[in-house]
Amino acid sequence: MRYFSKSVRMNFEDAVAAARQALEGHHLEILAEIDLRHAFKRHLAVDFRPYLILSACSLPLAHRAIQANGDIGSILLCNVVVQQQAEGHVEISAVDPDTTIGTINNVALMWTARELRSLVQQAIDDVETLAEPQDLSRHQEPADRPLAQALS
Repeated sequence: MRYFSKSVRMNFEDAVAAARQALEGHHLEILAEIDLRHAFKRHLAVDFRPYLILSACSLPLAHRAIQANGDIGSILLCNVVVQQQAEGHVEISAVDPDTTIGTINNVALMWTARELRSLVQQAIDDVETLAEPQDLSRHQEPADRPLAQALS
């Protein structure tokens, strides 16, 4: 199965915020959110790394897809996974919609899948550029502050 993935160097919360902003910037609405870390802890009493699934879709493309095939709902949402990897590294990934929706033998759905593929790929690629550098965002001195004051 093909998927898009980007590993970014930032804390988990910043990566989630950047993923949300990237999805929204490409008109992908987040319709559901699943916090697997919390679910595993609550239901299985298992500690797990931060792992969040953002279920997103382009509402105009979803409407078009459902008009073409009313049974498409089970594969309509695009799940974007944000998961903690090594300390300071977070992976953002999503399955290529062309490998799910695009496999249905329907020309309208194939074109819809390709459009969605482009939006999802762009959103994943944009995550890194939307996030502020982890070590500069909270410790940067104002530009107009004299160096002597900053050192004292």
